[in-house]
Amino acid sequence: MNAETTPLVEVSELHFAYSGRPVFRGLSLSIPRGKVVAILGGSGSGKSTLLRLIGGQLRPARGSVRVDGKVVHELDTDALYEMRRGMGMMFQSSGLFTDLSVFENIAFPLREHFDLPEELIRALVLMKLDAVGLRGARDVMPADLSGGMSRRVALARAIAADPALVVYDEPFAGLDPITLNVIATLIRKLNDALGATSIVVTYDVSEALDVVDYLYVIADGVLVGEGSPEDVLASEDPYLKQFLHALPDGPVRFHFPGRPLAEDLRLAK
Repeated sequence: MNAETTPLVEVSELHFAYSGRPVFRGLSLSIPRGKVVAILGGSGSGKSTLLRLIGGQLRPARGSVRVDGKVVHELDTDALYEMRRGMGMMFQSSGLFTDLSVFENIAFPLREHFDLPEELIRALVLMKLDAVGLRGARDVMPADLSGGMSRRVALARAIAADPALVVYDEPFAGLDPITLNVIATLIRKLNDALGATSIVVTYDVSEALDVVDYLYVIADGVLVGEGSPEDVLASEDPYLKQFLHALPDGPVRFHFPGRPLAEDLRLAK
């Protein structure tokens, strides 16, 4: 296979733990080029940890993470920095620099990574802001933005340098329905317009199913389901049915394991 047909991101038999608490126990998945792929899972399933492993912030105990054919945890500092130049990141909390205007927030990665004339930086920033509908807000400070506007600015900054890979960490969290739909639509349209590859990490099932080409579901440190949105929705797997359809009964228990309530009350007397 050539570079055009190989996956952009490959996770193979990944093992990772925090202070002895396993997060991944042999996780394997791949992200094809040019697609929008969702990684779904409940709170604490390791979705954001997986992003840190892909970006080289963490090192696996076993297994590997490859980005564009390179094993991330084997890269030296210069090579890791070079790899990250081809990645854009939209943080869960937007992560805007509070002391910089909207314009300067988006210009930051362009100035950090490239030696470009100011006229070109200005043109690129305005085009990215126009793509998310906020060209008129270029001089506004982050503190004066609504939550939805902050997310759109963060999205514009993530795509400022036309990265090959764009990663979205919980992009829909805390948004009202209108803004949520706007962000989801932008992710899909911008990915197709840029010819990029996008990873959307989220627990918001309905929006993810509407905009992605393929999805993975992780739980208990392993892959529990994958496929097109239609295929995964039709699955009869008990965990997938409960998670995707928000069912109260299933493998995922609401109550932490313990004695029956009646026994606890009797012992308390």
